[in-house]
Amino acid sequence: MEPLDNMMWHAMTGPQRHISEGDEHARRYPVDVGPFNAVPDEPTDEDYRALGTLVGPSNVALLFRGDAVAPVGWEVLGTINGVQMVGPTAPKATSGDAEIVRLGADDVDEMIALTSRTQPGPFAPRTHELGVYLGVRVDGRLIAMAGQRAQTNDYVEISAVCTDAQFTGRGLGSLLVNAQIELIAAAGKQPMLHTSAENSRAIALYEHLGFHHRRQVGGMLMRVPEASPNDGA
Repeated sequence: MEPLDNMMWHAMTGPQRHISEGDEHARRYPVDVGPFNAVPDEPTDEDYRALGTLVGPSNVALLFRGDAVAPVGWEVLGTINGVQMVGPTAPKATSGDAEIVRLGADDVDEMIALTSRTQPGPFAPRTHELGVYLGVRVDGRLIAMAGQRAQTNDYVEISAVCTDAQFTGRGLGSLLVNAQIELIAAAGKQPMLHTSAENSRAIALYEHLGFHHRRQVGGMLMRVPEASPNDGA
């Protein structure tokens, strides 16, 4: 399996091992970093038991990979239909001259407020620790941002691309994504991203910026059984 087919696992066992929890059977980001869990490329029953122990009985796990499958006995609460896109090694010229600022711990409340309004995907109080987050302010207020989430040895995921509704149409998303492409390329890696398969507007923007479709990806939200089917066996 290619690392991008199971990106969260290869991020959490690679460059982001220090910010994840678990072992060789199952890993996750701390809940205040993100909701993602991961198991190896070819998961076994032992791996899923380890995931259940890591998350906790009756709690919820989110797997996001090319072939997300619920293990026997786990309740599926919801699914995500997404696409994975790989970006260019250099930004494409676009218009826009807004000042870009780097965001950090002091900006978390505003980042959470912006993502709550715009719903680009999961964002928690420590999500910004996964990589570099960039934003644009107007009159001191954060109105657009784009960041870095999962990172493998070769790829960095661009995430949380969002613009406040009253400022859309000004090219801020393109400006911020291009800035991320430049940062990622300077680090010797290649940008990539995930988006909903139904989000045609976002897909069109990313295609315009030089991203190409790699594959479909699935997300599966599952409840851990109250007790493992093998308990006491």
